[in-house]
Amino acid sequence: MCLAVPGRIEEIYRTKENLKMAKVNFAGVEKEVCLEWIPDATVGEYVMVHVGFALNKVNERDALETIRILREMGDIPERGGLNEIR
Repeated sequence: MCLAVPGRIEEIYRTKENLKMAKVNFAGVEKEVCLEWIPDATVGEYVMVHVGFALNKVNERDALETIRILREMGDIPERGGLNEIR
């Protein structure tokens, strides 16, 4: 089974190879993510990410609920509350 994790797009840019990439915030941890499969994604939107690739967009309510559940399971540390990724 694979797990995709929601994160909020903080910045979008293109690499020298012209790949659409983003800095995505996962409950306080920023990672580089490929957005090539979601060309219409914009800063501030939430995306579901698996192994460095954004698979689809998700609304904020669902993203925050998923993060809450992952925290309850112990898979995401508390760090500063759900408001930290807003």
